[in-house]
Amino acid sequence: MIHIIVGTRAQIIKMAPVMRELEKRSIDYNFIFLAQHKETIHELISQFGIKKPDIVIGDLDKDITNVKDMIFWSIRVLIYSFLNSKKIFQNDQQGVVLIHGDAPPLFLGALMAKRQKLKVAQVEAGLRSNNYLKPFPEEITRVFSAKAGLIDIFFCQNEKATLNVAPYKKTAFCTHYNTMLDSLRLAKKVSLKKTIAEASGKFAIASLHRFETISKKEKLEQVVNELIKISKKIKILFILHPPTRVALKKSYLYDLLEKESTCQLLPRLGFFEFSHLLRKAEFIMTDGGSNQEECSYLGTPCLLFRSETERMEGVNTNVVLSKFNSAIIDDFVANYSKYRTAPVSENVSPSHFIVDQLKEFI
Repeated sequence: MIHIIVGTRAQIIKMAPVMRELEKRSIDYNFIFLAQHKETIHELISQFGIKKPDIVIGDLDKDITNVKDMIFWSIRVLIYSFLNSKKIFQNDQQGVVLIHGDAPPLFLGALMAKRQKLKVAQVEAGLRSNNYLKPFPEEITRVFSAKAGLIDIFFCQNEKATLNVAPYKKTAFCTHYNTMLDSLRLAKKVSLKKTIAEASGKFAIASLHRFETISKKEKLEQVVNELIKISKKIKILFILHPPTRVALKKSYLYDLLEKESTCQLLPRLGFFEFSHLLRKAEFIMTDGGSNQEECSYLGTPCLLFRSETERMEGVNTNVVLSKFNSAIIDDFVANYSKYRTAPVSENVSPSHFIVDQLKEFI
């Protein structure tokens, strides 16, 4: 049997196409939701048209966004799973557990699966920054999970990622693109009932949420000052993740941004709404790896507010690594139009490929 474990918003966005492919082929699967993120989850499930979770574990009725809650949530998930392993996996001991990416549910889910003697397949595997603190905790999670022997099958999105997992001598496949490509295609087909009023005319998007960006006041101040400078040249829609809003207010930077008439502060959008907005934007300023991938597939110019990136998508074409260097940032803003590229048009589906490789478990 196939079991799918997700716990975050990003994981559902990228695993939903795999679930849809399974349902399209009338293949039953067990949907296990580790409730690290709660906000907008039901909306995402409804928009993607996938079934509701078969079981929910670790629901604290809120998003897990700080270290204290993360520790408590992790312990709660592990205790419940160790006491109820057979129930969670429906007594299966010959199936495979698909887990996405590098968020904490990868490690927790892999431990759960191994206790039940199931194989673990990691989707979006093999990414490496070779710096345990950037991105944190993702790099530690994916490296430790692989080195500890918790992953049996690696689904890698490019050849470099495939080479990164070769030393583990496990089964590895190259899907050539991330499942995000399938998610974007699904979103494009949806007609949204509501529109974003702020999206008229030319605009750029800002979306920042990484721990290394928002945890230090000095770094956050630097980024905010750059955004204010850019907002003098083009309207910015600053989409705030809940932790970002908290960090801005704690650092007394929220009021500073709010005073800028050309910098609109918006709540976090649903994936479908955000992807429609991203297609219309002149460019995006972000520290998110998923945003980098989205832009590489859509061709939208992307200024990456990071000093390094483990993802190759879009680098040296439509994605510019800022390294927090004002000269690089200024040059990108002045010449962003030259970074727009054609959207991916290949008739390929990473999700279709992944399901094809799981025949022995169906």
